[in-house]
Amino acid sequence: MINLFDVFLLMLFAAACAWLWRGHGIRERALAFAKQHCAKLDVELLDGAVALHRLAILRDGKGHRRLARLYDFEFTVTGEQRLRGHLSMFGQHLGHIELEPHPVLEPQPEPVSIQASDNVIRLEDWRRKAH
Repeated sequence: MINLFDVFLLMLFAAACAWLWRGHGIRERALAFAKQHCAKLDVELLDGAVALHRLAILRDGKGHRRLARLYDFEFTVTGEQRLRGHLSMFGQHLGHIELEPHPVLEPQPEPVSIQASDNVIRLEDWRRKAH
């Protein structure tokens, strides 16, 4: 027969499975936040993944202590160097995202082509006319 201890173990196992299932959904949400942040900063998220680093008790935006899941991910700016990023989640809500210091690439201006129809005086032409 089933005794009370067996029921307790079964409920403990079910609670652990539910907590892991919910954690998987939170990881997927953390991945979406990391992708959005990397796209906004024009850096590339490497491996398309975030990894659970640890669980910690942290203060949320309101100053309350809550259980947070801390995730790590890697990104690159130039494609040559792997840099780390950190993300914290309070349940389904984003705590903060932090990236290691990285170079910021300035967008390159498009080359300007000068056509003969433009009202532009070339420096060489002006010097020839002046002398």
